[in-house]
Amino acid sequence: MSMINYASREINCKIVYYGSGLGGKTTSLEHVYTKTKPDTRGKLISLATESERTLFFDFLPVDLGTIRGFKTRFHLYTVPGQVYYNASRKLILKGADGIVFVADSQVERMEANQEAMQNLYDNMAEYGYDLTKMPFVLQYNKRDLRNAAPLADLQNALNPGWEVTDAAKQRVTPDPAHAGETLVAQIPTGEWVERAPYFEAVAVTGDGVFETLRAVSKLVLKTLS
Repeated sequence: MSMINYASREINCKIVYYGSGLGGKTTSLEHVYTKTKPDTRGKLISLATESERTLFFDFLPVDLGTIRGFKTRFHLYTVPGQVYYNASRKLILKGADGIVFVADSQVERMEANQEAMQNLYDNMAEYGYDLTKMPFVLQYNKRDLRNAAPLADLQNALNPGWEVTDAAKQRVTPDPAHAGETLVAQIPTGEWVERAPYFEAVAVTGDGVFETLRAVSKLVLKTLS
């Protein structure tokens, strides 16, 4: 969870990028790092495994304002995509303030995406975290490929929504990122359902990467204010 550094007057928050292997987590963080001003970011740390890397760096965005006079420094992590590194996945998830799930849009990767999503829910539950009650955003990556699945299929498989039982939240909530779509709505059977925000992306070119990060960062800040 977020930590306060009174000496530097900073609130430190942890955002974890989760997803299956080779889906675009590392590429997304590398893009953020290269496009962030050197004087506002820390060192990029890469921990290599046999088949991929786990990355970490922190940065201090200048356009998100302050919380009660404190600047907010975000620490961004990726997790290993391969299932056999699950112990590392769980360790990195500990203390997370926000989650970005990076999905590979290719049709043939749908099952791998679903397995990674279930693994995320399972690992969060072991810590006693409720993913539906914390900052959580999906990034549908590789939208430029010919074999990219339709958005509707990705949403149905990875972001079907969860029931809203709090009467105060049972109201239609438009999705600010997608005209005509909603984050909270009532389905034909009468239940109210909420979906996580999502963004289309092409991490190799940077399309949608900062939009995703900005969205989850704002949700994290909202929980602190």
